[in-house]
Parts: sequence; structure tokens; C-alpha cells
Amino acid sequence: MPHTASGFLAEGPRVGIRHFAYEDGAEFTARARESKDLHHPWLFPPDTAGAYTAYAGRLIEDPTKAGFLVCEKGGAEGDGAIAGFININNIVEGGFQCGALGYGAFAHAVGRGLMREGLDLVVGYAFGPMRLHRLEINAQPQNAASIALARSCGFRLEGFSPKMIYIDGAWRDHERWAITAEMRARS
Repeated sequence: MPHTASGFLAEGPRVGIRHFAYEDGAEFTARARESKDLHHPWLFPPDTAGAYTAYAGRLIEDPTKAGFLVCEKGGAEGDGAIAGFININNIVEGGFQCGALGYGAFAHAVGRGLMREGLDLVVGYAFGPMRLHRLEINAQPQNAASIALARSCGFRLEGFSPKMIYIDGAWRDHERWAITAEMRARS
């Protein structure tokens, strides 16, 4: 896969994206533990070594998934600090060329625009080297931050699905947001 000189798959002014590695476990799980209140009740990233190994393994080895870490290029947390993660799940090739995005910021990165920059990079990478045509985001209607991120990156609201995904012990309603390569090219 193409890499920039810095080792990132793609980079912007403040962040770069790279794939998950097993060696990221200690930092990732520490940041997940620090961010529990931020993430609840929307998502539950792995916060133990064993859970991280299983999670990262799926992203590294399953061809229907691609996991990206959003890493700072400098700043208060230091070069390379993990600010968040963006995963493309359920990748379908052939005539569909689509994937479903899931993401989360870590507490130290919230409100700094790092995830917006990271999501733009992942979308560009998905429509470029990965050759996908469409990306979808499913967000719970009450998750204002997730919806704001989708909207700010050019995703359009396509619909509402009641009781779509099982999260935190119940089937949750979700708004469906999407972007295509053509939409991205026009922006």
C-alpha cells in the first residue's frame, strides 16, 4: 500500500492516518479507558490487552474491514499520539464497492478538529487507493457529535432506520448518512 515518507497512508496539516498494529494496544486501551464517559452509550472500544488484540486482529486480517488510527503529527500530546480511530466495515467489492464507517475520538482530542481532518483523509483514501465508490455512516439520532462530523465531511442524510443496530443491550434507531466518490469530487 502507498505510504508517505512519514509512514502515514495519508496526512493533513495536523494528523496522519495509518493502519492498526498489534503494538498500538497499550496506548489505544489506555486512551479508551480515559474516554469511557465520552463514548458511553454510543460505542465501546476495547480497553484491555486481550480485547484489543482480538479487535485489531479482525481489522488487520479480515479483508472486509479496514481500520485506521488518526494520529497527531505534533502538538500537546506529541508526535504520533492516537487521537481516534475510523474503521471501514462490511466492505463489499464488485458492483457495490461500498463500506460502512464507524469512528471514535479519544477524550484528549475532542473539539480540536482532528477527527474531521482524519475522516477527510480516510474518505480520500477509500475513494482513492481502496477504489470504493460509496461510504455509509449509521449514527444514533441523539449522537450529535457523530452526526455533526458526518455532515461536516459532506455526507448526506439518506434515511432513518428504527431498531437497526444492537448496542448497549438494546436495538437502537439510526440515521443513515452516505457519500459517494462523485459527491466528494464535486465538493
